[in-house]
Order: sequence, then C-alpha cells, then structure tokens
Amino acid sequence: MITGYSVETIRAAEAALPELLESGELMQRAARGIARVAAGRMRERGARTVTALVGPGNNGADTLFAIARLAKRGFLSTAVCVDPSASEVQTQAAELARSRGVVVLDGASREAITAIHRAEVVLDGITGIGGRPGLPPFARPWVDAIRDRTWVISVDTPSGQPVDGGDALADAVFADETVTFGAPKPVHLLPPTETACGLLTVIDIGLDLAEASPAVVRLTPEDIASRWPVPTTDDDKYSRGVLGIIAGGEEYSGAAVLTTTAAVTAGVGMVRYVGTSTPTGLVRAAVPEAVHGEGRVQAWVIGPGLDITSTAKGADAQLSAARAALDSDLPVLVDAGGLDLVEGPRNAPTLLTPHAGECARLLTRLRGRATDLTREEVEGAPLEHARLLAGITGATVLLKGATTLVVDADGPVLVQDDAPTWLATAGTGDVLAGLAGALLAGGLDPAIAGSMAALVHGRAADLANPGGPVRALDLAHALGRTVAALLRDAD
Repeated sequence: MITGYSVETIRAAEAALPELLESGELMQRAARGIARVAAGRMRERGARTVTALVGPGNNGADTLFAIARLAKRGFLSTAVCVDPSASEVQTQAAELARSRGVVVLDGASREAITAIHRAEVVLDGITGIGGRPGLPPFARPWVDAIRDRTWVISVDTPSGQPVDGGDALADAVFADETVTFGAPKPVHLLPPTETACGLLTVIDIGLDLAEASPAVVRLTPEDIASRWPVPTTDDDKYSRGVLGIIAGGEEYSGAAVLTTTAAVTAGVGMVRYVGTSTPTGLVRAAVPEAVHGEGRVQAWVIGPGLDITSTAKGADAQLSAARAALDSDLPVLVDAGGLDLVEGPRNAPTLLTPHAGECARLLTRLRGRATDLTREEVEGAPLEHARLLAGITGATVLLKGATTLVVDADGPVLVQDDAPTWLATAGTGDVLAGLAGALLAGGLDPAIAGSMAALVHGRAADLANPGGPVRALDLAHALGRTVAALLRDAD
C-alpha cells in the first residue's frame, strides 16, 4: 500500500523531531537524497551541466545543499537564486556551494537566464510544500528559459502545483522527475497533478508516520493477495457470494455478457441475471453457469447497458427489478444507465461508478443546476467533483478515467493508476462493474472493492494482450488468470 499525506501531517511529523529539525540533519538527509538521484540520472543521460533554481524558503536551501554535493562529484553546477541571503541556512548553503565550485548567480541577471537555458538538468527548488499554487513572479522567466529537452527534477513538489491536489496549473513547473521526502503528498498521487510530477522517488528522512492518517491511498499487488476473498474448504457457492446483475437491454445487449462474464471469471459464487429477451439469450449462451431471474443475492450490479426509457418487451420488469434492488438493504453497484435511477442517498452500501461525463450529468441533475456541468469541468477537477457526488448521495464514488479515484464524502482518497491506455475502449467499464460487483458480493467494503477491482482490471488488460489493443471480452476472460497470478506472486 502506498500512502500520501497532507502538508499539515508532514509538518507535524517534522516537528516531532526537533533535534533533527533544528540541527539541520533533516535538510542534509533531503539534500543527500536529491544529489544521489540527480547524479544517477545525469550519468544515465550523459549530462554534465546542472542548474539549480533556488527560491527563498527551506526548499531552496535543500536545493543549494544538493547542488553543492553535485559540484563535489564533478558536475558543472550553477545556482540561480532569488536571494541567497534570504535566511541564515540559505546563506550557509550558498557559502558551501561557492566553496565547492558552484557558480551562484543573481536570479534577475542575464547570466542566470543563460545558465538555465544551457543546463542539461535543472533542479527545481523554487517553492516547497508551503508554496501557494502558481509560480511566484520572480520564477516565471526562469521556467520559461528551460529548454524542452532539459531534464527537470523537482525538489519535493513541482513548484506552483497545488500540493494537496487540485487542477494542474499551466503557471507552474511540469517535471520529468520529482524527489520528495518522507512520503508522497496528494500532488504526487492524484490526477491531474500527478502528471506534473513525472517519475517519483521518495527519500526516507526519518519521519514517523505510522500513526498518521493518510490523505491518499494507492493499493499495490500485495494488497490484493491479503484482501481477496479466497474460498476455504468450508465455503460453497452461496457463502462465496451471489451477485445479482441487472444489465443490458435490447439496444445494448452485449453489456450483459461482459458484466456477467467478468463476475464469474473473477470468482463470484453465483450470478443471478435479470434482463430482457435478447441479452438473456446471449448470457445463456456465453455464461451458462448464470442463473436467470430474481432471487436471493448478497449484492447487486445495476446499470451496464440499461436504458430506463426502453419500451421493449420485458423492459418494465427489468426496470422494476432495478428499482427494487435500489430500495433494498443490500450492497449495490450502480453504473451507466443505472445512474439515471439515483435520486439521493441509500441506507445501504452503495458504489457509483461513473465516468466524467456521467458524473457531470448526475451532478447537474441532483443539484438542479440551471447550467449543465461539463465533462471537461469534471476532468479538470476530478477529486472535487467525485467528493461532491459522494456527499450528495452518501455513496462511495469510483470515478473512472486514466487514473481511477475512489472516494467517500470524507476520509482518504483511494487512487489507482494500473491500466494501459489501450483500456480506453467500449465495454471495459461493463467488465469493471462485474468485477467490482463480485467483490461486493464477497463481502468487501465498497471503497476497497472498487480500488481492488480497478487494480485487477488494469493488470488484466496487460495480461490480455501485453503492449497492444485490448478487447473488452478478452479483458473479462483474463480476470481469473490475473487474480491467480497476483495471489501466486505474493506467496
């Protein structure tokens, strides 16, 4: 499990180490880590020249100490400073840097801009975790002078990006790599700012976060092995979980096959399918182990391929079953067309799985907005809108996208980034619904079920056709092998 922490939590962990903080040892640990990563990257790239962009805070001092170490290793080093006497520690760092051959330049000089433009590697130490979103005015010419081919390593966070997450700002640094300290922060793990961080290296500087509450959680393959509902000799198909699926219709009949196939391949004890005649026939042929019609279940999946306005034969009965499931006290996953049935909070565990467009439409409807919320607005601030939807509905929201967010109204954000870009194709959301539904039926909490499903979903896409296009049905068929591999690799 990868955990990220808020600025407030990191500051408290630092304050709990007063001797290391006051002696400067924490700063030296950070500087050693920056220098080690930067030196390795420079050797890998055959680079010789490095320029540090030094802001007025402690992050700038970290960066000055780091470039002093790089100069000692023989790299051609320059530091561009807004004010190297901004603090006592910066003065000490600048003196050390000069003594080791670093050329320390006034950030307002022409020589500074030239040094930035010529650098093969730039260390971004303009602002740290205490910085406000957006670049300070003095730093804008510095960032503009960085060439496209220059490798940018941000110190702690990309300067100007919102540290606790939010919209990725154009008026900020977009790094190729980020070296952070103690633990990741939300900016490193949440979309869309994670793209501004590039590669991420976490340097252990001795912070004790064992009792701290994370702001962001990302599950790893090891978490699958420890949490997956593996059957025992005492289990039968009922105790393993029976999943009811209300999906597909006469227009989107294939969704029923994808959802039911995913559920049975993921290992649910039994599937009960409720649908109209065409998808029912397809499910009978493709998933012969499925049972048809309503009955006792442990959880429901409602909505993949469901058209609540359909007038086809059997559509009314299917819609009635969907409404009854929503009115029940059972866990329910609601996807796609089923989201049109959501009117407010349920009193039972609920997982909503919209993509950005569906999230925008649902929020518009539930909030009674005169102006439609757009897909682009949701994509620009996905966490904000997922939290808003969770707050209105009382549900757990799994917001689908290149990076998947799983959130409740409060508490940590679960974020997964396991899928290849090939997964952006029709039907893969139906597979995710069946997979997550199987985990709900197996007794997992909606947030954990959603996050585990997102991880396995992404891994299965790689397994189905490594490095190439992925068909949704192939993805569904790969789920069982993926789970088996994850369980086996953890042994």
